[in-house]
Amino acid sequence: MLTAMRDELERSEKKLRLEGYENPYFISYQIKDNTYYTIEGKYGAIVSSDKSRIRRLFVDVRVGDYHFDNSMRGSSGGGVPFDGASSVPLDNDPDAIRTALWQVTDYAYKEALAQYLNKKASHVLQVKEEDAGSFTKEKSHVFFGPEMTLDFDPAAWEKTVREVSSVYKDYKELLNAGLSLSAQKETVYFINSEGTRYIRDEILYSIDAEVSARADDGKIVENYRNLYYVTEDEIPPVEELKKIIRGMVDETLTMRAAEAIPPLSVPALLEPEAAGVVFHEAVGHRLEGERQIDEDEGQTFKEKVGKKIIPDFLSIIDDPTKETFNGTHLMGYYPFDDQGVPGRRTVLVENGVLKNFLLSRTPVKGFQSSNGHGRASYGLSPMARMSNTIIESSNMYTREELKAQLIDEVKRQGKPFGLIIKSMQGGETNTSSFNFQAFRGTPLVLYKVDPETGEETPVRDIEIVGTPIVTVNKIIATGDDYAVFNGFCGAES
Repeated sequence: MLTAMRDELERSEKKLRLEGYENPYFISYQIKDNTYYTIEGKYGAIVSSDKSRIRRLFVDVRVGDYHFDNSMRGSSGGGVPFDGASSVPLDNDPDAIRTALWQVTDYAYKEALAQYLNKKASHVLQVKEEDAGSFTKEKSHVFFGPEMTLDFDPAAWEKTVREVSSVYKDYKELLNAGLSLSAQKETVYFINSEGTRYIRDEILYSIDAEVSARADDGKIVENYRNLYYVTEDEIPPVEELKKIIRGMVDETLTMRAAEAIPPLSVPALLEPEAAGVVFHEAVGHRLEGERQIDEDEGQTFKEKVGKKIIPDFLSIIDDPTKETFNGTHLMGYYPFDDQGVPGRRTVLVENGVLKNFLLSRTPVKGFQSSNGHGRASYGLSPMARMSNTIIESSNMYTREELKAQLIDEVKRQGKPFGLIIKSMQGGETNTSSFNFQAFRGTPLVLYKVDPETGEETPVRDIEIVGTPIVTVNKIIATGDDYAVFNGFCGAES
């Protein structure tokens, strides 16, 4: 595979040109070879059981030079699929693979030329601020990670899905209940014209359970569990999985019977999962490099480098090199990003002061090299995204001490109660310049705390809504119980 990619890359470097127009100054090829097994079950029966495999290609062709090329706000023209040719043959036939590479490269080159000429024309009429450049120069790297094998017995795992999903039969209150188990192997092949080439394997097993129930007032109450593992041996035995599912269902039925409360403003204690989601939405997205140079973005922290943006007892680090924490695999781990740059530990905020951004190979004013955070979903150009985002604190307390502080704050503000938010369904944020700068999170499991007795009572129908700078700067203390929240983000890349 890599030999075919190298041969076609060398041919393109020598011969890819149109008379009277610029030649490419940079080309990269990335192929992601994915094998999936997915088994879905409900109430002790298999709904579907599938296997699929696909190889997808991403080609980046750049015209001009590192200072000024065809990219628009950091997006290369090279990621445009060409009549399905962005899928690469599964057979290791060098001629067939090279043909697919040639088709997409030729198309991407012509698209890049058109973008480049349009960009030059637009610069004639526009007054531009100081230009940070179009693409960073990076050192070349060669990396061949360990080869991994996905051994998956569909029949055995179908039996597991039947047994675990049979738990749902015991709960007549459920409207819907599903369980899916998937196993995926991804092999990434990468090569570029600067000399970088790498191959890396990644395996991920996931168990996803979702349930819903209807409360007496007609409200649909939902809950879920997402469990991730990197080896089959890590997956808990059937009885332990059943216990996890029963715990989720019991939690759901508790929320189903909980009191619905109206919108309000009260002090809250966010347990680790909920805190992770809030930081991801409120702060993380606003530290992604491309958002600092895109005129359609709000650029919340663009001019804040060296200035305090969050409480001074908090620091934020993003570290794709960290594989595990307290025995839990971190899904943000990767040795190389999707632009051929090694993942690097990056201190974003230190003692409340903004130090850096998440950076791909798109330069940002004051930052002229990538820190290995250029990441991409299929069919999209890489952009700076979070990996393992770590929030550290120097103002830590035990959970009991935090609850006591919560009660003190409720009394100080004269509020009827406080909230403990245990888990979140997910979150979303708006970072665009043409809309409000806000974020939202939807708690799944939460309790109100009586300030006189400390009693915790389940409640529901609350959303966390706020503006990033105001909300985060209202944090007064943090816990000492660091924990992991693994999840997928549905933003641009």
